[in-house]
This record gives sequence, structure tokens and C-alpha cells, in this order.
Amino acid sequence: MDTLIDQLNNSIRAGTPVCLCVVIETTGAVPRKASTKMLVFPDGHTTGTVGGGGVEVAATKAALEALKDGKTRLVHYSLSEESDVSMGVCGGEMTVYIEPQMTQPLLVVIGAGHVGKAVAKAASPLGFRIVLTDDRMEELDASLFPANVEFLSAKMVDLPKLLPFDQSTFIVNVSRGTDVDIEGLPSLLQQQFAYLGVIGSLKRWAHTRKGLIEQGVPQEQIQLVKSPIGLDIRGETPEEIAISILAEVIAVKNHAPILAN
Repeated sequence: MDTLIDQLNNSIRAGTPVCLCVVIETTGAVPRKASTKMLVFPDGHTTGTVGGGGVEVAATKAALEALKDGKTRLVHYSLSEESDVSMGVCGGEMTVYIEPQMTQPLLVVIGAGHVGKAVAKAASPLGFRIVLTDDRMEELDASLFPANVEFLSAKMVDLPKLLPFDQSTFIVNVSRGTDVDIEGLPSLLQQQFAYLGVIGSLKRWAHTRKGLIEQGVPQEQIQLVKSPIGLDIRGETPEEIAISILAEVIAVKNHAPILAN
């Protein structure tokens, strides 16, 4: 099998985002023929080539953009000296298909209390990799949860050492109190994530925010936190609150507008 395709399959199996670029059409003189492939990884390194030079630089940039928004692209490049946007002087034209191979978004549910359990269960059919974590999980009965829920016994502060935080990570913090949040949130706020929501009243968040400031956490990091968490649907039961939280998470994932509570 093609070594590049082997690498693509290995990346998908390992959960590593990667973008496949394929030359699908050419006319005239071009550096690479149709069916030529290149892989682009999130850090910008590549395997294979679609022709080098300006075409490859542009295709790599388009691939990195595709890895951010998850959308396929069909891009056309001219290598004609007569073109104002020429990528070379070969004289031909190339069309490249760019397809991001994304990993499952990661949903980290911090706190295995009533709401945390409800969130983990309700998220099961939503296409996330779900990790329910707490530093007190001894009495948790895994048989009561869907099979795709993972369990991690750890302190919040240690989670960045144990989980792959990136722009497709959604953090639902429904921990047992502000002391836990003040201790653990600074390490999370230094990571990449798409969403970080914290449960509690405005009073609880004000206390947590004060504690974070006293620890020297920058304002720009604190402003990334959504608290109170979830959409305001007047939910009261753990199951209703879980629905409000997941509705907000889905809205962020799908780039839908969210009205302030």
C-alpha cells in the first residue's frame, strides 16, 4: 500500500488530525500530475508533495485552515506568468482537493456528581469522546453509563498531563465547589480549548474569579470562561441542567449564535 496512505490511516486510528490534499486536475505544464497526494498536520509539517514552491505553500495554508474549521476545499492554482496570482512559471493550472480528517471532539466533564453524571449520559449519542473525571470516583458504578463514556480519577490541576487539550476540546466543569475550581482552573486556562463552562451562580463565579485573580491568572484567560454554564431554559433537575449545558456546547461546536443569559 502507498506509504502516504498508510500514514493517513495510522493518523486517523491514533486520533491525530490530518489533512489530505490531492491534485485532482491539471492542464498544461505542471510540477505534479493528477492523483498526487500530500498530508498536512496541525503543526504545519507535511508528507508527500503537490508540487513544491508557491503551490505547496498555498495548499499547506489552505489545509491548515481546513483543520481549523473542518470544511473541505477545492482550490485552483495558476502557474502561468500571465496570471496576476501565479504560483509559478510552468505555464499550467492545477486543482487541489483538500479534505480534513478530524478527530472526535473531546468532552471533558469535571465532577462526577448528579449533574456531571447526567451530562456524561446525555452526551453519549452526540459524537464526542466523553471523559468523566473527578478526584473522588471510588463509588462510581461504570455499568450505569453508556459504553462510550470513559472514566478518569484525577485532580483538575493534573488533567492537562493526562488528556489531549486542543481547539476541539469542550470542558464542562461541574465540580463540587469554588475551592476545587480555584485550584484547578489555572492549569486548564493555559491549554487550548473550544469551550470552558463552569457551573454555579453568579455569586459562586465571582468568588472563583476573585481567587483566580489573586493567583495571578490573566484577565484575558478568565474571560474565556462561560459562567453560569448552559443556556437559560429554567432547568432544575440534573437531567434538565445537562440538556441546557449540552445545548450550549453544541452551539459553540456548530458556531451558532448564543444569547447571553
